[in-house]
Amino acid sequence: MSNTAMKFRRNRLLLVLFGGFWLVAVLYFLLLPSHNSPAQRHKTFGHLHHDSDGRSIASFDDVSYIDETRVAKGQDAYERNAFNQLQSDKLDKARKVPDTRHAICKSEEYSPNLPATTVIFTFHNEARSALLRSVISVLNRSPPHLIKEIILVDDFSDDPNDGRLLQKLPKVKVLRNDQREGLIRSRLKGAAASTAGVLTFLDSHIECNVGWLQPLLQRVHEHHTYVVSPIIDVISMDNFEYIGASADLQGGFDWSMRFKWDALTPQQKAQRKSPIEPIPTPMIAGGLFVTDKQWFERSGSYDSQMDVWGGENFEISFRTWQCGGRLEIVPCSRVGHVFRKRHPYTFPDGNANTYIKNTRRTAEVWMDEYKRFFYAARPSARGRPMGSIKARRQLRKSLQCKPFRWFMQNVYPQLQVPESEDVSFGELKQGSKCLDTLGHQASQSVGIFECHGVGGNQEFALTKDKMIRHQDLCLAVESDEPGTVVKLEGCQAMNKDTRTWEHLSNRGLHHAHTGLCLDSNGTPDEHEITAEKCDSSKYSQRWEFSLYIGDGDKDDTEDVK
Repeated sequence: MSNTAMKFRRNRLLLVLFGGFWLVAVLYFLLLPSHNSPAQRHKTFGHLHHDSDGRSIASFDDVSYIDETRVAKGQDAYERNAFNQLQSDKLDKARKVPDTRHAICKSEEYSPNLPATTVIFTFHNEARSALLRSVISVLNRSPPHLIKEIILVDDFSDDPNDGRLLQKLPKVKVLRNDQREGLIRSRLKGAAASTAGVLTFLDSHIECNVGWLQPLLQRVHEHHTYVVSPIIDVISMDNFEYIGASADLQGGFDWSMRFKWDALTPQQKAQRKSPIEPIPTPMIAGGLFVTDKQWFERSGSYDSQMDVWGGENFEISFRTWQCGGRLEIVPCSRVGHVFRKRHPYTFPDGNANTYIKNTRRTAEVWMDEYKRFFYAARPSARGRPMGSIKARRQLRKSLQCKPFRWFMQNVYPQLQVPESEDVSFGELKQGSKCLDTLGHQASQSVGIFECHGVGGNQEFALTKDKMIRHQDLCLAVESDEPGTVVKLEGCQAMNKDTRTWEHLSNRGLHHAHTGLCLDSNGTPDEHEITAEKCDSSKYSQRWEFSLYIGDGDKDDTEDVK
């Protein structure tokens, strides 16, 4: 064989070997599992979750599980669960939901060393279809190596099989209470049984969206004192449509300790570097959050003396911020939640009494001198039994937590604080509408507008000097002629008679100098409010402040132990 032929064969062999090597390399990198690749982030992981004993989603008989508790013919579909169970039962156990994340989220990369988590559900008489869908959404949309276990805590449901049968699913463990304990103590039980370093608390009527877990674990991995929550999308209680929620919200509250969603202010929006940047939030809704287990335990976990449900999100939120932690909403994490209009279960002492007890414990431990505004907003809370708070106060002392004044100044400055001379404060309401400055200034009228709950132009105070004040402007009436338009006037103006009001027992606002009353129907123009002859039968003359302070500075701790 000639040298040329041998050289040709050698080159051809090298070319084949090189081509084979290239093909193997391409296949290797295509098939290599990557926690950060877009394909991996969007895939369904349910079939990858498995146990040595062969438990799998595919082998679970969901039809038989749900059939036992379906809505009977003629039965109210909302009766048992306060949502449309008939519609819930019709849905596929692993239905697809729209990806509601910002587009940037889909290309985000996360650490390959994220810690695994224990997911904790607590439930009492939950609709089986909703509970099953909640668990399967975790399995289907979470990388297997990031789910250590799923712990279901059955809070003494009527049928133990609601939870027991779900142990046939991968990674699911079920604990059952011997009596009703409520969400708070049930979650503590789940946390105590967990074996992962990170805890994920979820409600039992949710659906996790694609890529929901990694963004939350990333924040806790980077900062162990952070308590993080997803954006909570809405699942309709009627038709179970999955609806994306706004990404420009943070959790807040009013002085009556009602949770609310606040829109980010223009200043907050301007400070954000990216639409997917985590949002610091004064308050979490409470149902869905992720936390480092050691931090959760060291910082006081939950107040175990709180009952059933309600108010625990205030306690954990105040404590986290005041004791060195931080609360965030992570926009790239989305979890849908069924929001209901009523509780389908009972409270041993009644819903209102339980909520007052829990929030009063929070106020007495964490709110310092600001608790007087809570008692002003909820006077029925005064003197109500709440049990001993000695241990929680000792916890606060041992953790060297910051005062509530720091929280108000640095975390939630948007919440307006009544001044010392204020007798009543907040919205001046007439049904669903509120007195509103409409952005007007001195010598201009005020109007009435739908209450929006964020203060601003709708924030007024009745002072001890009997003036109705908005910042440095006060309501004034310059004539005793009925139909006179009520205007804004500087509170320091010379003629004080134009600005003196009395809030009557019939809720009328009586102008002392003219004898007229504030009336919303004096003119068809909602941009003007007038002073009219007083008539206690007229609804248009009945006004109510959202917060009556009165003797709100009275010390209420004589029964605190």
